[in-house]
Amino acid sequence: MRVFSAFQNIFKIPELKNRVIFTLALLTVYRIGAHIPTPGINGEELSKFLAERGGALMGFFDMFSGGALSRVTIFALGIMPYISASIILQLLTVVIPAIGKLAKEGEAGRKKIIKYTRYGTVLISAVQSFGIAVGLESMSQGAFIQHPGWSFRLLTMITLTSGTAFIMWLGEQITERGIGNGISLIIFAGIVARFPNAVLSTFRLVQAGELSIFFVIFLVAMMIAVVGAIVFIERGQRKIPVQYAKRVVGRKVYGGQSTHLPLKINTAGVIPPIFASSIIMFPATVAGFIAIPWVQGVARQLAPGTTVYTMLYVGMIFFFSYFYTAIVFNPVDIADNLKKYGGYIPGIRPGQKTSEYIYKVLSRLTFFGSIYLAIVCVLPELLIRKFNVPFYFGGTSLLIVIGVALDTVSQIESHLLTRSYEGFLKKGRIKGRR
Repeated sequence: MRVFSAFQNIFKIPELKNRVIFTLALLTVYRIGAHIPTPGINGEELSKFLAERGGALMGFFDMFSGGALSRVTIFALGIMPYISASIILQLLTVVIPAIGKLAKEGEAGRKKIIKYTRYGTVLISAVQSFGIAVGLESMSQGAFIQHPGWSFRLLTMITLTSGTAFIMWLGEQITERGIGNGISLIIFAGIVARFPNAVLSTFRLVQAGELSIFFVIFLVAMMIAVVGAIVFIERGQRKIPVQYAKRVVGRKVYGGQSTHLPLKINTAGVIPPIFASSIIMFPATVAGFIAIPWVQGVARQLAPGTTVYTMLYVGMIFFFSYFYTAIVFNPVDIADNLKKYGGYIPGIRPGQKTSEYIYKVLSRLTFFGSIYLAIVCVLPELLIRKFNVPFYFGGTSLLIVIGVALDTVSQIESHLLTRSYEGFLKKGRIKGRR
């Protein structure tokens, strides 16, 4: 009842109510655009062709676009070019010192990085959309392309690039004037949009006798347990105690308080599964379009559910977990900042010893976080392959959905508590991933 009363309180606060309605309205616009076909393409025929030949990578990226990619609608590229541009810029902050300085310049530097991310998004979208147009022409043979040629290629490139730019604008508007992170909510909407179809498919399989009702109950119970485990681990932190020495400035005494340095169990978030899936499934998807026996054999070995795929997938999740954590979290900078402001970890000398200690703790946390990611991501694939479960709502998608839900509800609760309303929980607060 407390949760329902908290949701009722949302509409008692005019500003929060307007933000929620604004967010829902823009997400509705996004879902409508995901069904508008790209000019010059027979969407139904193309969807059938890609379902047969697209492979696992098509299903993976189609998940992020809410089914728009398989139909090649105006939002076919979805928000993935923006995510790619953001990740590339994060990597460049480590490689290129000038961009690294921008990241440390506060609000002004953040605005410049956002501007570069927008340019990168448009560039990546243009390249990908042109590649899609050329690829569709080569595969079509008149089946789903009405008027092939340069006019079709340019029209497709402009349409898909404009669609991605519009989605990027929607996401920024939601972040600024709505509730939650706009880009994350757009991905969330695309994933959740496929959930009703999965439920209907399960219901039809139960009616046809291909799935037993007891097995479905077991799946629901297991999904609830997995969701609970994901929420618990995503909120899990290792709190390293930090003590600040007292400083006398004039007649005032500063510092002397005790605090902690929070280290997340899963610092890399959902990036490792996305990178690992993309790299492994790309050769398998390309091989699906090449009619050579040994190439087809390689494609079958790299298909989700096989032993080779699972081993490579788990190995790459571990690799990218450590790699991405090393990029986004620098123990040396943390140790330098602590030393600069008079902070220290009890029992550890400031400076290099502190950075080494933080690095050791972070490495252990990343190891357990990698195991957690591997289990969550591999389990749904095994269910799909071994038991013919019609759910792609698992693994990476489930991590994204739960993480975005936690962040959004946390923001809503902050608005409620700021205006002296009760939160969603009787004790404590709902915390997001950050």
